Amino acid sequence: MSKLRQALEDGKFVVSGEIGPPKGTNLEKCLEDAERLRSQVVAINVTDLQSAVMRIGSLVVCSKLVERGLEPVYQLTCRDRNRLALQSDLLSAWALGIRNVLCLTGDHPILGDHVEAKSVYDLDSVQLLNAADTLNQGYDMAGHELDGKPDFFLGAVVTPAADPVEPQIIKMGKKIQAGARFFQTQAIYEPSKFEQFMNQVQKFEVPVMAGLVVLKSAAMAKFMNSNVAGISVPDSIIVEMGETKREDRKKKAVEISARIIRKVKPLCQGVHIMALGWDELVPEIIREAELD
Repeated sequence: MSKLRQALEDGKFVVSGEIGPPKGTNLEKCLEDAERLRSQVVAINVTDLQSAVMRIGSLVVCSKLVERGLEPVYQLTCRDRNRLALQSDLLSAWALGIRNVLCLTGDHPILGDHVEAKSVYDLDSVQLLNAADTLNQGYDMAGHELDGKPDFFLGAVVTPAADPVEPQIIKMGKKIQAGARFFQTQAIYEPSKFEQFMNQVQKFEVPVMAGLVVLKSAAMAKFMNSNVAGISVPDSIIVEMGETKREDRKKKAVEISARIIRKVKPLCQGVHIMALGWDELVPEIIREAELD
C-alpha cells in the first residue's frame, strides 16, 4: 500500500508537494527539488507536460523517485495519448513501482510551446479514472483479462473556486463513481469560499487535499487570475504582495501560504503545496503553518 493511501485512510492530515520535469535530459535539479521535500511531504506529484509545454516524461521521473525511496504521484493526462497508450503507460507505471496516479484531462496544446500539436483527448479525466479502475480489477477497456493486475490509489482534481461551482461538484461525484479515492484541488486563496465548497462535498466522504500555489509576486497573482481557470487571488493578497520589497518576497510568500493553510486545515484532509521552483520554502511553510 502506498504511504499516501495509508496516511489518508488513517485519517492523518497529509502534506504533498510537486515537481516539474525538465525541458531536456538533465534531471539533476529536478531530483534535487524532490530531495528537499523528502522529510517534508508524504508524496510528490510529478507533472505531465504541464501547461502543454514539452518536457521529459512524468513516468521516467516518477521511476527515478521510486529508485530513491521517494513516493511519487504520477500525473497522467489524456491530451497526448489514446486509450491504448494510456492503459499501457499505467501498466508500465505499476511495473516500475509507482502506486499513486492523478488522472487529468490536460491543458490544450494552444496554451503551450507547440501550438501546432494535435491533441488526442480520446478519453477525458472521468473515463481515464474508469480505465485505471478497470485495470485494478484485472481487465482492460476492451474486457480482456490481464496477466497480473495493478492496485493503484487513484486521484483526481476539483476546482472549489469555479463559478458556478455546481458543475464541479457534479463531476466530482462522477469521478468518485469512476474510481477516484482522493482529490487534490486547484489552488485556493479564499478559505471562506473553500469552506462553503467543503460543506457541499462532505457527503462524498472522500479525502480532499487543498491545493496551494506559492505566490512569487503580485504580477504572478494577477496573471493567474486572468489566465488560469478556477483560480481567484483576492485583491487584498495582491496588494500585500505588491507592497512587499523584492528581497522580502520569499518571506511574504511563506507568510501568506502558512496563513491560508492554517485556515483550511480544519476543513480538509491535507494540503498540496505547489512551490514552482521555490521548494526550499516548503519546510518554512510547513513550520509556519504548524504542520510539523
